[in-house]
Amino acid sequence: MMLKAQTGGWCLIILAIIAGVQLQENERSVQPASEPHVYRPALQPTETAPPIGTYKHVGKSCIKATMGVQYIVIEKKKAWYYNLEPSRVRTGGSCGEEAAVLSLTLPDNAASLQLTFRKKGNIFYVSNLTAHVSPLPVCQGCSNKTYSGVLTNGKLFAAADGQSFKCESENLPLTSPELRIRLVPLQIQAFALLKGHYGKEVECWADFTKRVIPIILGATVVGLFLIAVMTSLLIKDHHREGYDRL
Repeated sequence: MMLKAQTGGWCLIILAIIAGVQLQENERSVQPASEPHVYRPALQPTETAPPIGTYKHVGKSCIKATMGVQYIVIEKKKAWYYNLEPSRVRTGGSCGEEAAVLSLTLPDNAASLQLTFRKKGNIFYVSNLTAHVSPLPVCQGCSNKTYSGVLTNGKLFAAADGQSFKCESENLPLTSPELRIRLVPLQIQAFALLKGHYGKEVECWADFTKRVIPIILGATVVGLFLIAVMTSLLIKDHHREGYDRL
């Protein structure tokens, strides 16, 4: 009798252990799944040079852009910066005879930049620029916010058909009071893109003035120096003639 009682006790213990294990497994199975990670850019309080990427329209080769892209967010009268990472960018867009679009998008649509090109005669240019960025909050307790802006009816980065617009100087289109897009450096071409290569470069006005003004100033200084030397020589010759008469 005692043996049967002990055997029954062990059976009850084993059954309790099995029931406990099954209960833990059931609890694990009903736990809510963790939320998927959503990519959000982190804004920086200081400005750094953006990395340079080359972006092409996927499919028909009608657009090519080599540039560094920086988002400048204005929050509570303070500027915050985010540099677009070329390795994270997905490119898209469309190609037409007189209109083309290049779109750059980050994962989870965390940021985007879209350039709309127009062709008029033998000139192409960017007519519309649209951008948005949905970053991590810039402060503790701040809510999630999307900063967006658009520039329409513009005539940016114009060049002749078959040529590329190039600018080493800063381009800073204002899309809205809370968002600016900084493009530096920039080389861009649309529509006539022979074998995917850039055509003859068209220098932007800012680069031209940076290159030419020092030359003009140098020539001016040299000219003034020569005038001063010639004036001095003429005065000396005039004095000599006066002494000879005496």
